[in-house]
Amino acid sequence: MTEHGRIGDTPQGGPVQSFYARKGTARRPAIARGEGIYLWDVGGRRYLDASSGPVVSNLGHGNRRVLEAMRAQADAVTFAYPGLFESEANVALADLVCKLAGPGLDRAFFVSGGSEATEAAIKLARQYSLAIGQPERVTVIGREPSYHGGTLGALAVTGDHHADEVFGPLMRSMPKIPAPLSYRVPPGHTVESYAQACAQALEDEITRQGPGTVLAFIMEPVGGLASGATVAPAAYYEAVRATCDRHGVLLIYDEVMSGAGRTGTFLAADHWPAVRPDLVTLAKGLAAGYTPFGAVLAPDRIVDAVVEAGGFLHGHTYFTNPLSCAVAHAVVSEMLDRDLIGNAARMGRRLRKGLDALAVRSRTVGDVRGIGLLLAIELVADKGSKRMLPPELVAPARLGAVALEEGLALYSRRTSHGKFGDWVMITPPLIIDATQVDELLGLLERAIARFEREITW
Repeated sequence: MTEHGRIGDTPQGGPVQSFYARKGTARRPAIARGEGIYLWDVGGRRYLDASSGPVVSNLGHGNRRVLEAMRAQADAVTFAYPGLFESEANVALADLVCKLAGPGLDRAFFVSGGSEATEAAIKLARQYSLAIGQPERVTVIGREPSYHGGTLGALAVTGDHHADEVFGPLMRSMPKIPAPLSYRVPPGHTVESYAQACAQALEDEITRQGPGTVLAFIMEPVGGLASGATVAPAAYYEAVRATCDRHGVLLIYDEVMSGAGRTGTFLAADHWPAVRPDLVTLAKGLAAGYTPFGAVLAPDRIVDAVVEAGGFLHGHTYFTNPLSCAVAHAVVSEMLDRDLIGNAARMGRRLRKGLDALAVRSRTVGDVRGIGLLLAIELVADKGSKRMLPPELVAPARLGAVALEEGLALYSRRTSHGKFGDWVMITPPLIIDATQVDELLGLLERAIARFEREITW
């Protein structure tokens, strides 16, 4: 019950709108159940979840193994404060995740989501600098565009003009350098030369800030929604790593979206094995939507230095929660036992091939990019010139609304009011099979055809 009566009722007895709903707009479909890669609303209509909800439900919906693990841990103990007790579920998950992450990522700190993971990584980096006698390191360089979370600390390193306009007065916004976007590069540049220029921008910004004052550089190895699954040339990652090493700057990979198998490797970082980050953040697919969850992965050298200096001055009520750790362990185990990382690579190639073919037939799909099942399409007014659609059209949201009517759930959110372009993520669950990939492509092509008939500019 609410203080006004039945849950879902207003004081006048009418239905309560979603927090995000605008007055006079249509209600979103009310969800009834989910199974595999599909969702059903209360009216019985089925939707193929090409967004993974968004980019969370790597195992799809209703996974029996995960639900059983949830029940078993709930029967044992749901909560134990880590300041007082050690949790077997926490230790087991840390061992498994660090083994999958590979050399140099030896410890795991578990939190409740991606924003918390960003905050924890930055705080760990700062305390490490103090522990090794470098207290002047206080600046974290980010990229533009980028997204690292919704808390003020995470927004401070996020590259989004609109977010800065709204929340900038509440925080210390950190310096940003250009992200190596690959579709629309400045005049006189190739994709490769622009990526080199973006890498050089890190060197230049460190020099501008003062090398001894820069703490870390945070980046998404494969872009999330803010850059539409952008992948840089290999030389970019190598140059960034060399610059960080040269100036004693920690390299943080934000793998909240790209990690946990989505790109066809456990970490997206694994696509460039010669480059290893100092810290990695994970969330989303790590627990696949079965519980709010995130993680920071760190090397022994950083954690040991912080512990010896007095311990990690950071924590939340639900960090290393045993119920969530048990759920995440079941998720990762299921992913391994069913070779879903390999499936992401295989189905990603099939989906990418289909999207490339769709782009040829479409007049508005100008680019397809990404790795594995972290893919995106960019919508344009003119494919030849790569001219953007008018910002007031809010094209990704319009395509998303049309797609939902066709039974396809897509993920889109504009960065900086569309300053960098309009894209829609194509990120189905890692359990998708070949037949379902083809079904997704058919629904998407139908939605794009409708979108192209309906839009005017």
